[in-house]
Amino acid sequence: MRLAPLMLATSFLLPACQPNDPLPTEADIDATRGRVLFAENCAQCHDPDGTGAIGPDLTGLSAAAGGTFPENYVMATIDGLDRHGDPEAVMPEFGARDLGDTVIVEHDGLGTPVPADLLALTAFLRSIQG
Repeated sequence: MRLAPLMLATSFLLPACQPNDPLPTEADIDATRGRVLFAENCAQCHDPDGTGAIGPDLTGLSAAAGGTFPENYVMATIDGLDRHGDPEAVMPEFGARDLGDTVIVEHDGLGTPVPADLLALTAFLRSIQG
């Protein structure tokens, strides 16, 4: 049969198509991981608990948004989407750095790749809302 050599050759190529690094797990995008990332990157300005030293208090984001955690706003702010290239911006554009492997987040049937570290930071911020 002529398909056998093709199938054999394809079976050798498939492992080469697999990623070498494992995909992010739920532990990579949970609030515990987010707390570590926050301590490393954000606590200088926002304090380890998010109450704000020289930066804004992040524990009242949900209250300021009418009781709903403003997830898209938070992710855009961390990423730097809303201030890309703004010389007046105080907060760094974390999206310009490596925010980890992406995870496909599905919303209303649409899948969007989102960096795992961005999701972890967002999960931590959601967890500290007062």
